[in-house]
Parts: sequence; C-alpha cells; structure tokens
Amino acid sequence: MALFFVVALCAISLFLLSSFITKQSYQHQQVVQTLVQNFAKTSALQSSADNITIDKAKELANLLKGISNYQTLNIKNKSGILYSYQNKSTQKFAFINPEVKIVSSKALALQIEYQLDFSTQLSFLTKLLYSILALAFLFVFISASLNFKLQSVIFHIISKQIKLELSQVNSTDDNNQNENNSLLEIPALAQGINEIKKLMSEQLKNTTTLEMEAHIDSLTGVENRNSFVQFYENQIVKDSPINFGVLLITRCSELQTVNQVQGYHAGDSYIAKVADIIKNTIASWPSGKVFRLNGSDFATILPNEHLKSAEKYADDLTLKFNEYQHQSEIDSVAFTGLVYFDESKPLGELLALADTGVSVAQTQSTNSWYSQKDINILNNTSANYGNQNWREEIDSVIEGKRIRLLLQPIQPSGRNSRVYSEVLARFLNINDDMLPTASFIAMAEKLDKIIAIDKLIIETTIHEITSKNMLEHSYGINISARSISDEHFMIWLERKLLREPVAVPHLVFEITEFGLQQNIKLGKRLVDMLHRVGARVTVERFGVGLTSFKFFRDLTPDYIKMDSSYTRDIDDDKNNQYFLRLMVDLAHRLGINVLAESVESQEEKHTLEKIFVDGCQGFYVGKPTPL
Repeated sequence: MALFFVVALCAISLFLLSSFITKQSYQHQQVVQTLVQNFAKTSALQSSADNITIDKAKELANLLKGISNYQTLNIKNKSGILYSYQNKSTQKFAFINPEVKIVSSKALALQIEYQLDFSTQLSFLTKLLYSILALAFLFVFISASLNFKLQSVIFHIISKQIKLELSQVNSTDDNNQNENNSLLEIPALAQGINEIKKLMSEQLKNTTTLEMEAHIDSLTGVENRNSFVQFYENQIVKDSPINFGVLLITRCSELQTVNQVQGYHAGDSYIAKVADIIKNTIASWPSGKVFRLNGSDFATILPNEHLKSAEKYADDLTLKFNEYQHQSEIDSVAFTGLVYFDESKPLGELLALADTGVSVAQTQSTNSWYSQKDINILNNTSANYGNQNWREEIDSVIEGKRIRLLLQPIQPSGRNSRVYSEVLARFLNINDDMLPTASFIAMAEKLDKIIAIDKLIIETTIHEITSKNMLEHSYGINISARSISDEHFMIWLERKLLREPVAVPHLVFEITEFGLQQNIKLGKRLVDMLHRVGARVTVERFGVGLTSFKFFRDLTPDYIKMDSSYTRDIDDDKNNQYFLRLMVDLAHRLGINVLAESVESQEEKHTLEKIFVDGCQGFYVGKPTPL
C-alpha cells in the first residue's frame, strides 16, 4: 500500500508537469500565430517566399524571442532555412521535454518550428517534486513502522485468545479429529476460513471467465484466432500426434453486402448460421477443430487427414451452404480454400495458400471450394494464380455484360421529400452463377478494372430505364473513388450524359465522402459537371471523415447519406440523436437533403423521422428487387 502511494504520487506529479507544459505550449502557439499574422500585415508582404529576406526572418525571430525563451527556433521557407537558433545552455530533463511545435503562415509562405525552454520552471517544479517525495518516503517509513508494531500487538492478542479457547475444548479419543472440529467451532477462525474459500472460488470463476473471453468468439461460440495460433504452435509445430493434415479457410463473402443491404443484425445472424453449419459438418470428424479468424473467415483443421478425404468434407459444406442460400435472401453463402500441411510448413505460408484457394473458388460456382495443391505457388510465377483467375473472370463479365441490377428504395419521410432508389449491381460468371459482390468489387479495385465496371453499371442502368420507360422515378448509381480521379473517365461520363438528355434528370450519382476528400478539386469538378448536365449528387457514408460543412457549402451536393454507424440503434443512442439533429439542421440551411441508410427497425425509422431526416433506406424500409 505504501509503495502504491509513492508510485501514485510520482505519477500524479509527472502528469501535472506534463499538463503544465502542454497548456503553456498551446497558449504560446496561439500567441505565435497572432504575432506572425500581425507581422505579415505590418510588413505589407505578399504571399510569396521571395519577399521574405533573411533580415526579415531575423526581425521576426527577435519578436518571437521577446515573448518567450526557446530551446530551438527555426524559420524556413520552400528555399530552405532562413534563421536558426539553439540555446545550448538549456537544461535537459529525463522525463519531461517540450514537443516541437510548427506554425505555418500562408501570407508569408513561412514555416516556424520551435521548442519552448521551460528549464527555469521545470527546475523549480523538480525541486518541489523531490521535496514532496522525500516527505512521502518519510511518511511511508513512519507509517510502516507503526503498522508493523500494531500488527505485532494484534497478532499477539489473537494468538493468546486462540490458545485460551483451544485449552477450553474437551478432548475425545481421536485427538486430531477433535482438534479440527474445535478449530471450526471457534467463530473467528470458521468465519475467516469461509471468507478465504469464498474469495478463492470467486477468483477461480473470474479467471475461467477471462480465459474463455480470450479464446472464445462471443457471437459463434467457436474458438477464436488466439486459440487457432496456440493450437497450431502447440499441437502441430511441436512434437505431437498430429504429423500432417488439411487446413481449410471458409470465407463468408457476402457479409459486407448483407450488412449494407439487410443490416448488421442480419449480418450477425448470417455469420452465426454459417458457424452452426460448419460445427454440424465437423461433428462427423471427431478430431477436427473449428476457429473464427476474423469477421468473415473461419479456419478448420482436419488433423492426420489427406486432401482426398478433406474434399469430401468440403463437398458436405457446399451442400449445406446451398440449402441455407435457398432459404435466405443472399446471393451466396461462403467459399472454401483447402491446403495440405505437415510440420515443416509455417502458419503464415499456409494461410496465404488457403487464401489463394478461396480466391479461385470465388470465380467458380456458388459456394464452391478449391484445393490448392501447388505448394510452390508462393515462390514462382504462378503466385498470381488467384489474381489471374479473377482478372479473366472480370474481363469475361465486362465483355459479356453479365450484370444484374437490383433496386433498393429510399422511403421519403414527408410528401415534399424528393428521393430515389439505389441501384445495386450483381455480377454473373459464364454459368450465370452469382459471383460474390464484395470480393468482385475488391478484386476489380486491386486489378485496376473498377473504372470499366463503373462504366458498365452506368451504361446498363441508363439502357434499362430508357428501354423499359421507367422514367417516373430517380435512380442512384455509385461511382468509385478511383473513377473520380481518372481524367478519361470524367470525359467519357460527361459525353455519355450529354447523349442521354432524357435519362439524366433521373440519375443521382453517389460518391463516398472519403472518395471526395482524396482530391477535393476533382470532386468539385465532378459535382459541377453533373449539375451542369442535369444530374444530381449524393455524398454517401457521410460523417466518417468529419468533413467540415464549409467544404459542402462549396461543393453543393443535393443529398448527404449518413453513415450507418450513426443510424444503427439510434432510438437508444442520445448522442447520435443529438449529432444527427445538428447535421440535419445545418444541411437544410444549405439546401441539402439528409438520408439515412441501414434502417433495420420501426423504432429507428420513427426516431429518424422525428429528427426530420428526409429519407430512410434499409432492409426494414424496402428489400432490393430486380430492376
């Protein structure tokens, strides 16, 4: 207890010292910014680095040194350092050292770097700290001495009382038994023993609970990645009965799509159902082990089994996944990659091989599996085999225009709200089997095919709504961040829209906030072009990047669609209600409509309507239907 007191006192003292320096540094930074602004005005300088001479930099440095002491002070522009100062007599402190601050001036085209000198204040505070610590140690020493003496007296009294009570206990033929019984009959001892038993029982229970939480996935009830790594290292790498076997990675490829379209509760149910299928299938393999590696991936280890028998297990999984898919409303359930291992294979290499197997399986039939038999795939030119499969599949989809469009409605909250339905794209292989959407988009991004996919979706949407005369509604089309930054795509899109004057007023292009932030100038150019040709713009997943509303005032989108992290369980989240109400008020002042996605319940929808959100989208409001 005494040691804790001393450590706590040291920690508090260091915290106070650090807080003092941080506060002073922040206040000084404000003063420096003001001084530099005033210097720029009084010097009548223009925004050009050429106007700043070394003499001017020295003049500014003298002004700065007049308001504070510095360890270091550097003034520089694009050409280099104009002024440099270092106080070599500054006393250094082991635990506390002011951070380097940077103040930039656009008017002067300068950057000022400095480190404040707190040696005088820190010297005084350090001496004060040493004095307090000395007093604390003295107090702790005196308290410990008194406590030791007090405990000795109490121990002597208790020992004397126990001896007195034991002497009064009647002895029987079995002296040892009577002695134990007599001890338990002493109220003080019996109570103490019961309390110790209770504490030990609670400690054991807490330890067991913590161990389960560290090794068991709470959603599925199967062991997690920590257990997987431990099992592999202890049961396979080290000497054990497991000499070889098969590792299977099963990926729930539709998790992201289910979360976005049906909601996160549906996503949890989907993962839990896949876990149940895997557990039921592995029940026929007593030595098999199942683990959940991350949000979408499960690992299965079949010890001392060859690929031939493991492929039978994968066949059983596919059959059960197909049954589940027919009962649910998802395009696919999961894909599996298999790889054979022995004690010589590192875990990282096995996971990479199995992941390649999953990638290949995803380009084949729905819920299929692929056995990765080429163990040298990571070391030779075939390392991109999985990527090559995807490249050929994506090219085939683009050539054959094998795309299916769905519509998910956005329900207006009032009669005057003008909203639209979002177009969701699904992609088919040559056998008309649905390819996993999230994996398809991710691989298209990785292989630089996403611009061609964006063009395919836009062309197909315009063709569908014009050929079927579906011009009484509006349709939202997603554009990727990659396409926004591509000059050729921008030219193609403008020409395409100018050739479709009938369809354009019914199109709303959705762009993520992150995509716009990557290049604000190109984002503004895109929005201006879309408005010029008569289309509208939505900034989706709004709120993740915390972009300022000044940016949106300049950008002028027609809609912002709040990220699902703000709308999920909003009926129980007062903080999100307040934040969203503020966003709605600010957006309406700028003439921007606010939409909410991932609405999964009546309570969420009712709360969003009370906040005056203009439209709601989600599985509760409306399911995706074919265009």
